[in-house]
Amino acid sequence: MFGRLTLPELLFASILGIASGIYIYQPIFEQYSRDQKELKEKLKLAQESEKKS
Repeated sequence: MFGRLTLPELLFASILGIASGIYIYQPIFEQYSRDQKELKEKLKLAQESEKKS
């Protein structure tokens, strides 16, 4: 069995890899979310000012 991974080891490595990827890229996801909220607010303000004109 030398040089091979068992199923539990493979599952553990996969879960660990996915979790670490989410942890590493979390600030990028948060920044994207903040940017989208700002764009929605700017669009809403632009539409409101258009309606008033």
